[in-house]
Amino acid sequence: MARAILFDSTLCVGCRACEEACAGRWKLPYGEDIAAEERISERKLTTVVTHGERYLRRLCMHCLDPTCTSVCPVGALEKTGLGPVVYHEARCMGCRYCMLACPFQVPSYTWSARLPKISKCDMCADRQIEGQPTACSDACPTGATITGEREELIGEARRRMAAKPSEYHSRIYGLREAGGTSVLMLAAVPFEELGMNGRIPEEPLPQLTWRVLAHVPDVVALGTVLLGGVYWITHRRDEVAAAESPKGGRR
Repeated sequence: MARAILFDSTLCVGCRACEEACAGRWKLPYGEDIAAEERISERKLTTVVTHGERYLRRLCMHCLDPTCTSVCPVGALEKTGLGPVVYHEARCMGCRYCMLACPFQVPSYTWSARLPKISKCDMCADRQIEGQPTACSDACPTGATITGEREELIGEARRRMAAKPSEYHSRIYGLREAGGTSVLMLAAVPFEELGMNGRIPEEPLPQLTWRVLAHVPDVVALGTVLLGGVYWITHRRDEVAAAESPKGGRR
């Protein structure tokens, strides 16, 4: 069964333990200056955003049918059966189509790196394979962020809403947005008040994309093939150069 995260804004106290745990897992720097940045970036893969006395977490939503994977011409982004959308750096050609396609504006580009790459939360895929919760869930002191099977978390969200209807807005964010996501959210107020996009269609976005592309000339498909060819040629050239160098073994 697919794994997911449930974030309950009504339980979040803004301690940012999730941020620090995420930084530790990725070996990223973390201090007061980074904590004060309430936005996702190449050095902050999840963030707590303050809205008065309420808090919201921003991170990759790990769509059930991700647009980022559908637009990537080289398969650098992959939706796993376990739930996380993972990134294969070695395949990436740096086109950044994923950044443009993501309806939640999640992927970041490491502009400051000598060899830039895409940076995003992978829902601690390695930990989940081992049966462990995400680092952010493990660190949360109030239970505002928990990890589990998606269907079970949907049931838990509905139980909380039924038990305290006056404390929750009547919507589970991520249940249907963009066809559903592996990150589910609860809040006391409409999610638009917390900065989330409330106008994302319920249909998986790749299906909408391909429906439009069906009416576009075959040059689109040709362009994808050409991009893949450029990527292969570039890497093949590097491989040949490495093989022909003294360290490559040829004389």
